[in-house]
Amino acid sequence: MPETKKIPPKRVSLVTLGCEKNTVDSEVLMGGLRHNGVRLVSDPSHSDIIILNTCGFIESAKRESINSILEAVEMKNSGSVKEVYVAGCLSERYRSELEAEITGVDGYFGTEDFERILRTVVPEANIATGPDLRYELLGERVLTTPKFYSYIKISEGCDNPCSFCAIPIMRGGHRSKSPEEIAFEAMMLAGQGVKEIVLIAQDLTYYGLDLTGERTLSDLLRRLVKVNGIEWIRLMYAYPAKFPLDILDVIAGEEKIVPYLDIPVQHASTEVLKSMRRGITRRATEELIETIRAKVPNIALRTTLITGYPTEGEREFEELEEFVSEMKFDRLGVFTYSVEDGTTAEPLGDTVSEEEKRRRHARLLDIQREISHEKNLAKIGTIVHAIIEREEEGVYYGRTEADAPEVDNEIAIHSQAALQAGMIVNVRVHEADEFDLVGDVIP
Repeated sequence: MPETKKIPPKRVSLVTLGCEKNTVDSEVLMGGLRHNGVRLVSDPSHSDIIILNTCGFIESAKRESINSILEAVEMKNSGSVKEVYVAGCLSERYRSELEAEITGVDGYFGTEDFERILRTVVPEANIATGPDLRYELLGERVLTTPKFYSYIKISEGCDNPCSFCAIPIMRGGHRSKSPEEIAFEAMMLAGQGVKEIVLIAQDLTYYGLDLTGERTLSDLLRRLVKVNGIEWIRLMYAYPAKFPLDILDVIAGEEKIVPYLDIPVQHASTEVLKSMRRGITRRATEELIETIRAKVPNIALRTTLITGYPTEGEREFEELEEFVSEMKFDRLGVFTYSVEDGTTAEPLGDTVSEEEKRRRHARLLDIQREISHEKNLAKIGTIVHAIIEREEEGVYYGRTEADAPEVDNEIAIHSQAALQAGMIVNVRVHEADEFDLVGDVIP
């Protein structure tokens, strides 16, 4: 009987662009691909198939995604890869335009087309449908972050009416995952060695409203702290309007929930906030921050701002400067405004020059740099909790509870004993600069 020739598995490279939400989507899809016999490779040039999970959030992200598509198509044209597929936010929003302008892509998919992608890439596989597929993919999720931390997306889409944001256009309205599904995902991650989970969504505080008619993030947190193996739980992207104050008691009372909150306020001028359709005033924002700090005195607050919005004149920008100086956020990021197609702010145009946007951007970061330096100097002599991330030339580097992965500061740690990535240790700080700390492990 003639010997049957074994067909080698397809080699697929999945390139992720954009935010942590895309990272989670890619990890779930990679799990499904691997489960169905695909060989995952990190180098696109060594693959048979490239899948690009694109971002369409702001202009710079769109350009990066388009350039990545063009590079992948060029690799296909040169014969180094066989197929190119495009998924994610850019594809969801601009599919027809991309199809018309870029030839050589074998298929476009939206933000949640996991089943269609799997059936296209591995048509011979027996792929489940509906809820069965969703749970199967969660269980097979492939981590691309360091093994000791991971993101959990607790909801999809957004119902908030922000004038500048195209997320609802790309990802639809808010849909909370069930608490059972989220707890299952946390348990699966803990089983893979994850110590820190970072909860993400377009708006964490909206969680549960579509399931029960009430905001139930606090109930979800109480459930997640019971997951064995998880030591840190971090909250990112909490919308300030209609903020559920009950979560502050949970943050203050549960040891596993790190005293950290990312709360993007976007602006300080009440007039700008009104045009942005944020549903909150400057005074209400300040009162919320005061309440948060009163209930969780050691909390680290991170925020994000937009400068150069069409109704932001010099007076409104000065108000924003004043706000940043007074509020003294622990961490702060700044975006310059870009017009997004289909948003309610689009008719306002783009009235602030790029040069002025860059000036305002730099000014806000200068103010924050001084605040960060002041806060870091105040930590000298204190003891902080830190998670070890890596070792370089005998020095360990990690993050404190006040620092989220990828976007925040580092701490350099000296230790007589060997440390492993993912260990959480106590560190006495003895040196500080504008952004980073240096300390010694306390045995």
